[in-house]
Amino acid sequence: MTVNESDPLKAPLSVLRGVGPKLLGRLNELGLSQVEDVLYHFPLRYQDRTRVTPIGSLQDGVEAVVRGSVRLASIVPGRRPTLVAKIEDSTGLLTLRFFHFRRAQAQQMKPGTPITLFGQARRSGTGLDMVHPEYRLDTTDAGLEQALTPIYPTVEGLGQGLWRKLTEQALTILSQNDPEDMLEGVAESPFALSEAIRYLHRPPPDAPVSQIRAWQHPAQLRLALEELVAHHLSLQTLRAREKACHATAISGNGTIAQGFLQSLPFEPTRAQERVIGEITQDMGQPSPMLRLIQGDVGSGKTFVAAMACIRAIESGQQVALMAPTELLAEQHLQTFRQWLAPWNIGIAWLSGKVKGRARDAVLREISEGAVALVIGTHALFQEGVEFASLALVIVDEQHRFGVHQRLALTEKAPGEALPHQLVLTATPIPRTLSMIAYADLDCSVIDELPPGRTPIQTTLIDSHRRDEVIQRVGAACAGGRQAYWVCTLIEASDKLDAQAAEATAALLREQLPALSIGLIHGRLSGAEKESVMAAFKSGAVQLLVATTVIEVGVDVPNASLMIIENPERLGLAQLHQLRGRVGRGAIASHCLLLYQTPLSQQGRERLEVMRRSNDGFYIAEQDLRFRGPGELLGTRQTGLTSFRVAQLPEHDSLLDDVVTTAERLLKDHPLRCALLIERWTGERQAFARV
Repeated sequence: MTVNESDPLKAPLSVLRGVGPKLLGRLNELGLSQVEDVLYHFPLRYQDRTRVTPIGSLQDGVEAVVRGSVRLASIVPGRRPTLVAKIEDSTGLLTLRFFHFRRAQAQQMKPGTPITLFGQARRSGTGLDMVHPEYRLDTTDAGLEQALTPIYPTVEGLGQGLWRKLTEQALTILSQNDPEDMLEGVAESPFALSEAIRYLHRPPPDAPVSQIRAWQHPAQLRLALEELVAHHLSLQTLRAREKACHATAISGNGTIAQGFLQSLPFEPTRAQERVIGEITQDMGQPSPMLRLIQGDVGSGKTFVAAMACIRAIESGQQVALMAPTELLAEQHLQTFRQWLAPWNIGIAWLSGKVKGRARDAVLREISEGAVALVIGTHALFQEGVEFASLALVIVDEQHRFGVHQRLALTEKAPGEALPHQLVLTATPIPRTLSMIAYADLDCSVIDELPPGRTPIQTTLIDSHRRDEVIQRVGAACAGGRQAYWVCTLIEASDKLDAQAAEATAALLREQLPALSIGLIHGRLSGAEKESVMAAFKSGAVQLLVATTVIEVGVDVPNASLMIIENPERLGLAQLHQLRGRVGRGAIASHCLLLYQTPLSQQGRERLEVMRRSNDGFYIAEQDLRFRGPGELLGTRQTGLTSFRVAQLPEHDSLLDDVVTTAERLLKDHPLRCALLIERWTGERQAFARV
């Protein structure tokens, strides 16, 4: 094997046996280009083929090697014939099921034939089953593996055997070339870097499997710490680049703000006043504000954003407010038009559906400075959009966008000055994710709800009781209240979602003919959605059947009952957002989660979290525990959804060490920082401003 003499770990992958042009191209597509990249392509999990597990000791959901003999095997007829075999040893009986098989397999499985198999045991009503296990019929003792078998993340066409061959060669190079330990003298670990890498690729037979499965082995913790430090440093680097840029210092003169506050039918909460003060301080500086506003459902983030808008507009500057969906952007448009109408402030609307001459007219208004506030969707940062004096960018529901999308919008500002950035999220972010994924932003929390809000009572109801629920909705609406009925589907499809909502609306109209029932879904035009929402807000529509497009931004205080169908299909954070559409007035509000049976144990645990708590931060922590960071953060481009070793929340305990280690590296070893970022994040830093 020929390697790069100067730095063998940086040698191209073509030096490895079996890596020709075609395979090299596939590996490059995965972001792997040099030997070191293969070493940092760690297994997702491990199979333990080093020992035999007695049938009586098998655990539900755990893979294992089993040895026994065939008691019987037969083909069970049906629409899809199934090969069923009973395997026994001295400790118990195991059932094998094959839905795809050859008849010769059944003939080979004669009673008394020795068999060695590997698969995942699952408990069923009749005992333990294995579906499609690997097996070998033997008359001699079958051999076992000498180490845990790594299972690598991969794509179609790149099998596990290939990854083991590649990593074996890379480990050989590693054994003669220790990589630089970037944490030397900064963080302590019982494992040297090269030892930790080798251990994770080839754990020995006596490795503590349960500890490894829990991601708590010292080798995993050593590498997880380094990876989390690298990601933290990458965001700190991004922040430093942004902060080094010039921004327009905005003070405002208070002429609009004072009148606006006096016109409000409510008093701002202390939490809102505190956060507004933090924003005012930031915007008054000649460097860009980079601030994240967190707040639970109904805490008043839009009002806080409005105060920031007004401050910029008073200073003669433009503001862009970007939302992830047309419905939410339209809700903001209506709210800001209503709030700012007395001052004749020019407000423009821009989405993908604004086309032709209408789009040209809006773009001209924006570029000439004829409008002070531009509200829209992703269309705001598309080609052709030019601002006259963009000084403040507000991004709502940040987790729906990537960092690169937010930066693309900031680049619309003319000249050298960067706009201030205010990021809003109605999905509270667990401290775990905030420290890692949002390290480039200052964080403000609106931790107080407006007075007069009543807690929402949440109930779990089996869908078999649908008729009872329909009657309850009818009685509530007959009593002067309003209600939502939210439809969800397994597949994320505007067309399917619309069909489900339409079918539900038809059923409810049939069973509740006295009610005025509206329908809203993603396939309606903006004007149609606006018309339906206006009718619901006015009370002309009593029951609104909707898809999850109403997740955020909809505020109808008289709506006090919500039905969510198939809640087991949604994440807890999304359920909390949907539930937050009720409970916005002084009326006692209720949310009914209409689930389908059978419900898995984890599914019931998740819904019980909703039943027990209205605290968005607690719910977000539980959502992280159940689903992991990838789904919670959506498209945010931090690499967090593709960590190689680090696991959240399993590695929460490392976070304080991550921050202190990063600070020490920046202070004492600044040259290591860039190398560490490159090692772990590579090209994923491409979005950062150069």
